[in-house]
Amino acid sequence: MTDITTATARGRELTLRAIVLGGVLTLMFTAANVYLGLKVGLTFATSIPAAVISMALLRYMSGATILENNIVQTIASAAGTLAAIIFVLPGLVMVGYWQGFPMLETTAITMLGGILGVLFSVPLRRALVVDSDLPYPEGRAAAEVLQVGAASAEGAEENRAGLSALLWNSIVAAVFTLLTQMKLAGAEVARWFAVGSGATGIAGGLAFALFGVGHLVGLSVGMAQLVGLITGWWVLLPIMTQGGVGDAETLANTVFRADVRFFGAGVIAVAAIWTLIKIAGPVLGGIRSAMAASRARQGGAAMAIEEQDMSISWVFGGSLALMLPIGWLLWSVLAGGPLAGSSIILVAGAILFIIVVGLMIASVTGYMAGLIGASNSPVSGIGILAIIASSLLLLGLLGRGGGEEEINAMVAYALIVTGLVFGIATISNDNLQDLKTGQLVGATPWKQQVALIIGVIFGSLIVPPVLNVLNETVGFVGVPGAGPNALAAPQAGLISSLAQGVLGGDLNWAMLGYGALAGVGFIIVDGLLGRAGKLRLPPLAIGIGIYLPMAVILPVVIGAVGGWFYDRWAAKRPNASFAHRMGVLTATGMIVGESLFGVVYAGIVAGSGSDAPLAVVGEGYASYAPWVGLVLFVGLVWLSYQRTRRLVVATP
Repeated sequence: MTDITTATARGRELTLRAIVLGGVLTLMFTAANVYLGLKVGLTFATSIPAAVISMALLRYMSGATILENNIVQTIASAAGTLAAIIFVLPGLVMVGYWQGFPMLETTAITMLGGILGVLFSVPLRRALVVDSDLPYPEGRAAAEVLQVGAASAEGAEENRAGLSALLWNSIVAAVFTLLTQMKLAGAEVARWFAVGSGATGIAGGLAFALFGVGHLVGLSVGMAQLVGLITGWWVLLPIMTQGGVGDAETLANTVFRADVRFFGAGVIAVAAIWTLIKIAGPVLGGIRSAMAASRARQGGAAMAIEEQDMSISWVFGGSLALMLPIGWLLWSVLAGGPLAGSSIILVAGAILFIIVVGLMIASVTGYMAGLIGASNSPVSGIGILAIIASSLLLLGLLGRGGGEEEINAMVAYALIVTGLVFGIATISNDNLQDLKTGQLVGATPWKQQVALIIGVIFGSLIVPPVLNVLNETVGFVGVPGAGPNALAAPQAGLISSLAQGVLGGDLNWAMLGYGALAGVGFIIVDGLLGRAGKLRLPPLAIGIGIYLPMAVILPVVIGAVGGWFYDRWAAKRPNASFAHRMGVLTATGMIVGESLFGVVYAGIVAGSGSDAPLAVVGEGYASYAPWVGLVLFVGLVWLSYQRTRRLVVATP
């Protein structure tokens, strides 16, 4: 497939029509993601659906280019990640601080954190995108979609084969996901069993997108996540559930959420710190390089378009300028409340916290996105660490004294500060993925960075009204007045509970500490494997494998193994590079199909108000659905790879 990066192929890029189309898609996708995230605790990636829609629409307009389509997906990608602010803000309603979602404050928290996320990640591009071998599975997938769409018009045999692989697997993934929502096929296979007086189990999600991500991230990350899965589910759980009460499934999942997940958060924390230490040199080098490039551009030196980042002076100046509205926002939150007397020290401490921790989190989430993809990056784990850190900051500044009213005010303030930091985390998580796509298609970095800021602004405007409508109509679980179909908002409930736990003194520190110690051990093991020339096991990927549910991790692991077997076969072909690319397109199609269906399904759920609007069978079929789904999933995956191999063999 032709890589469209030449200067003659550039054409239009940051155009008004791309901004308008990207903005419309951002509004639509953000609203859908807010609803879906609050209902089931998951959001869908929007980059690839936006790229597909953009190519379908702009191809009928004169002068449309791959770079213009890339801008559309860059703007719209903010919807998939910025909507994750719902993992924090509903906590303010749950703890009784807000009765609704005030437009100004909610927009400000979302927008200011998101824009900071864009600015903080600009200096990271050279270190984590250009000079890194991180796989960036979704960034590569989006680039493949754009390149196939742009190159298919040339009629080359390889391009036709690539487009065929992409479309076939997209359709297969979408149809299978439809069958799971119709309840004709299960979306997960699980078996729970007793271990002595304890419990554990095995569970795997039947998700083409997760399998495709596994293919793209590769064997090293997949095996690291398998180590995490084994550690959490087959070592810790059987031990920690001994003597527990209840059936195996309930016992295992209860202990996982209450204890094992905190162990995983401890591993992630230590691995994140280690990651920061490892990438500190390259990141500082990237910042120096960005500053030198900025000075060279100001001096009139010519620089390749693909290397032109947003001016570093704009990054530093813009970041500092944003501290003024952030300071005003925090001051207004404290005014008239029980913490008003400590406003100066609280605002100053929070701003310093946002700058320092925000920069660290931008680096870590960018690295995690490169490691496993933005959709599967555990930003909720970063939210857990951020709420703990901000709560500890408040304890350090004010102590644990005061009555219930003061503690509630401290919890609310910690949630707002975490909301700002979480905005940085989610957008940095997305930004570097987009910049990887841009690097692969020859985009102009600063134009993408501007496009992301535009996407943040569009998304921030739609989050508050959607949250208010949902709060007023169905409400949230545990909030007085919530209706029978109240939204669970699981992450927001957890994060608000953590703030209350830290400030109230009953947080599960033990498991966090044990996880941190285990994280040190995993770092040592990874280092020894590196010295021995063996397969590396990235500690952060191990932590993710412990922290996320087995149903999410297991299909990624299997996908990584399947991709490894395919790549071994591809390496023996005469046209090895083409064969490898066809494997990437096969995995990309799996992600595309499920992502596009996610957009449609979110709209159907929102319109119907039902948890299962497409179900066509009753509860009596439920025991058969998982096994039907498993057989169908395995068969379709096998057929998909066989079809790809036949296309490779048939293409000269």
